[in-house]
Amino acid sequence: MATDITRRSLLQAAGIGTLAAPFVLNSSVVLAASETEAKMTTSPVETRSFKLGTFRVAVIRDGMRASGAPSETFGTNQSPEAVAALLTENFLPTDNFVNSFAPTLVDTGSEVVLFDTGLGEGGREGGLGRLAEGLKALGYTPEQVSVVVITHMHGDHIGGLTEGDAPAFPNARYVTGRTEYDFWVSPDRVGTGAEQGHKGVLAKVKPLAEKITFIEDGGEVVPGVTGINAFGHSPGHMIFRIESDGKPLVLTADTANHYVLSLQRPDWEVRFDMDKAAAAATRKKVFDMVATDRLAFVGYHMPFPAVGFAEKGAEGYRFVPASYQFDL
Repeated sequence: MATDITRRSLLQAAGIGTLAAPFVLNSSVVLAASETEAKMTTSPVETRSFKLGTFRVAVIRDGMRASGAPSETFGTNQSPEAVAALLTENFLPTDNFVNSFAPTLVDTGSEVVLFDTGLGEGGREGGLGRLAEGLKALGYTPEQVSVVVITHMHGDHIGGLTEGDAPAFPNARYVTGRTEYDFWVSPDRVGTGAEQGHKGVLAKVKPLAEKITFIEDGGEVVPGVTGINAFGHSPGHMIFRIESDGKPLVLTADTANHYVLSLQRPDWEVRFDMDKAAAAATRKKVFDMVATDRLAFVGYHMPFPAVGFAEKGAEGYRFVPASYQFDL
């Protein structure tokens, strides 16, 4: 599947600036792991917030979990030894990896925009689904969220759309890509490997359809927030450019799902990428632009607080986590 990303589409908004505003650490993390189920929980919930021009941006850790042998998810077209060697080179264990989930909130002053909703109530038994706690820690209620953006419709992004039988964000309207929605609601998914996801979308997303605005490449969510097609991980996966006062940030969603295995080797296949060739092409296009133009980005599965930069390397990109540059 072809991607629709071009340098112009990512940078079409006014001026490229440097993100220069303070991060605020809202909490610390305590890790716990069950020997039998390898679950991880955080206490208290972690959030980070910073200013982007006149916008407030906040990242919330919906949870994290140990997720098993890395080579079973990443580099599935490589040997386990090659995957292990890259992990060892980067001081990481070879027998397990931590998967983190990071919804992002953007407060523009007139709109409170939430990007993705985590795993919701279905993940709480495993210490996940902590978005509501994170919003409360940041001083927001679910009723204050005015727009919910769904980057794509995998379960860890739509699980928090509802609580029980009711919308979790009762005053919100919703924005998502038309291509993504049409794929998942189609009865053509029945009897395929996408059937479970189809059922999840019918349960979580389709009941909200009357409040959904469907966008295509270049579509505006609110002033300062633009959607960009980034297909591959899912059929209609989108990323978003956020800009205020000339200061840009790219929300890359699941373009890259591991800060080493996906970024340093963007061609390596990932089990959860639905179109693996398109996903690899998208990774290279997006992160080439992020690296070339020195843009800050938020990645849903990057190490928390999931904000950093990408530096070009010999075969891919190196994740450079945010540090004191945001305190100046």
